[in-house]
Amino acid sequence: MQLLTTISPHLYRYEDTCIVYALIQGDKAVLIDFGSGGILRRLHELGINQVTDILMTHHHRDQGQGLPLAATEGIRIWVPHTEQDLFAAVDQHWQGRFIDLNYNMRQDRFSLLEPVPVSGTLRDYTTYSMNGLQFLILPTPGHTTGSITVTTEVDGVRAAFSGDLIAAQGKVWSLAATQWSYNGSEGASSTIASLLDLKRRNFEMLFPSHGDPINEPEQAIDLLVKRLRRLLDLRNENKRLEDLSTNPYAVISPHLVWNRTSVATSYVLISESGKALMIDYGYDFVTGLAPLADRASRRPWLYTIHKLKEGFGVSKIDVAIPTHYHDDHIGGFNLLREVEGAQVWAPVNLAHILENPKDYDLPCLWPDPVCVDRVLPFESPIQWEEYELYLYELPGHTEYAAAIYFEVDGLRVLATGDQYQEAGPNCRWNYVYSNRFCFDDFLRSAELYSRLKPDMILSGHWEPFRTTPEYLKLLMDGGMELKQLHQELLHEDIVSSGRGGMEVHILPYRSELQAGKPGKFRIEVTNPFPVASDVRVRLVLPGGWVSEPGEAMGRLEPGETGELAFHVTPPEGIRVNRARIAADLVIGDRLFGQQAEALVDVNYIKNID
Repeated sequence: MQLLTTISPHLYRYEDTCIVYALIQGDKAVLIDFGSGGILRRLHELGINQVTDILMTHHHRDQGQGLPLAATEGIRIWVPHTEQDLFAAVDQHWQGRFIDLNYNMRQDRFSLLEPVPVSGTLRDYTTYSMNGLQFLILPTPGHTTGSITVTTEVDGVRAAFSGDLIAAQGKVWSLAATQWSYNGSEGASSTIASLLDLKRRNFEMLFPSHGDPINEPEQAIDLLVKRLRRLLDLRNENKRLEDLSTNPYAVISPHLVWNRTSVATSYVLISESGKALMIDYGYDFVTGLAPLADRASRRPWLYTIHKLKEGFGVSKIDVAIPTHYHDDHIGGFNLLREVEGAQVWAPVNLAHILENPKDYDLPCLWPDPVCVDRVLPFESPIQWEEYELYLYELPGHTEYAAAIYFEVDGLRVLATGDQYQEAGPNCRWNYVYSNRFCFDDFLRSAELYSRLKPDMILSGHWEPFRTTPEYLKLLMDGGMELKQLHQELLHEDIVSSGRGGMEVHILPYRSELQAGKPGKFRIEVTNPFPVASDVRVRLVLPGGWVSEPGEAMGRLEPGETGELAFHVTPPEGIRVNRARIAADLVIGDRLFGQQAEALVDVNYIKNID
C-alpha cells in the first residue's frame, strides 16, 4: 500500500508513480498531479467525499497515467496551457511524432497513451480559485518546455508545487529530460532561469513531484544552480546566462531600450510618465529553442518584465505593437495583455491574422488568437503619450508586415522587423515565398527607407544600427536586381502575378465542422494574366461530402483578387481529423488543377480555451 502522509492540517502527500499532493477543504480536495490515481482509494480515510479538480504540472506519464480514471469519476482536469495538446489531442501527437531520423530529444513520448477530456488550461501568471484556495500558475520550463509551478498559501505557508523542476537540494529528477535537442542543453539552461525566478519570489516551501518537501528553498536552489552552471561550463554553453538574467535590457537612448535576451528582438519606447510601448514581444529570455514547432515546443513568458520596471522606471506596460505576425514576434502578446493589462495595437494588414490565425495557410503562425484592441492605419499619425508614430506597409519578408516610424531623444527611428537578415551593409534579402513575397517588395521598401531617411534601424534579430547614404543605395540597387532576376527566371505566363507561384487560397485553411451541418468557405483567387479572365472553381471533397454550389464562376481584371463562396457539408455520423478539401481551378482556358487545399476536423477534440 502506498504511503499517505500528513504534511500540515490541510495538506497531504501520497507516494505513487509521482508524489500526489492533496489540498483539503472540508470534505473536498484539489490534487496536484495524479500519478496512477491510487490516491482515490485512500481519501476516504481523511473524510474526503469528492475530488473536485486535478492540476497537472506537466504532461509526463508518471504524473498522470491514471487520468482516464479521473475522467470517469467526473473530476475536472486542468493542464498547462502550453501542453494541452499532449493531454486532449495526444492521438494526433502519437500519429505524427517522428520516430525515424529523430533529432528531437524532448521526452514527448513519455506522454499519455490515450487522450483525456480537459476541463481547462492553466495559463501562466493566472490565478484560479478552487475550493476556497487561490492557485497562481508560474511558468517554470526546464524538465519540459511547458512545465508549470502551482503556487498557493496552505496552513499559513507560501508553497510552490514545482513538478520535476527540482527534486532535492542541488538535485533534479532527470537530466535526460532537460536535453530538448540533439546534443543540446536547453532544458538545463531553462531550469536555471526558472529556479532563479522561483528564488526571487521567496517561497517558504517547495513541494517536488519526486522527493521530499524542501523547507530551505534558497539553499536548495543555489546548490542546484551552481551544479547546473558547472555542467553548462563543461559543455561551453550559455556563458552569458547570468549576465543576461541580471541585465536583460540595453540602452539605445534615454527613452528607448532593447531586450537582449529575446529570440526576436523586442524594443521598448518609454514615456515621461513611465508607460512602456513594446515593439514586438515573442519569446522573452530564450535559453535555446526546442526542436520542431508544435505548441508544446514554444513557450513565451514575462521573465524580464520586472527588470524593465526596476531598472528603467517603467510603471506600466501600456501598448504592444507587432511589426509582423510571426510567432517569435507576437507569442507573448496574450501574456502582456492578460497579465500586464497592455493593449494590443495592430497594423491594418495583420490584425485579422492575429485574431483569426486558423484562417490562413502561412508560416510561423501563433496557435492562439490575439485580441486586437486597436487597428492602426498606414501613413496617418498615431498618438501615444508624447510620441507620434507612423506605420507603413513593409512588404518583403512577408506581405503582412509594417514599418514603425517615430522620433525619440532626437533620433529618427524605424522599426523594421525581419525585413533583412543581418544588420547594416552586410544585410541579405530575407524573403520567404510562402510569406507571399512579391518580386518588387524590396524595391518598394528601399524606396520607403530612402523617403523616411531614418537615423537608426531597429531590426528583428540583430542589434540596432545607424543608417548611411551608402546603405540606402545598397538597398535600392539590390531591390531592383532582385525584381529583375525573378522576372527573368519565371515563365512569362504568370510573371504578371508578381509572385513565385499561383495565388489561390481557401479560407479558413483549418476549420472544425459538425457532421451533417454546413460550413462556409471562401476561395480567394488572383488573376495572374495580363488580360481580364473568367475564373471557375470546383471543390474537391471526400466521399459523401456535399458542396453548394457545386461550381462557382467569376471574372477578374489583370492582377485582381476576388472571392468565391461555398458551403460544405460533411455526412452524418463521421469523425475525422484533417480531412482534405481542394479547389480545382480554371482561369481563362488554362486548367491549373487543385491549386489550394484546406484541412477540416469533424467532431474532433478542439483546442481548449
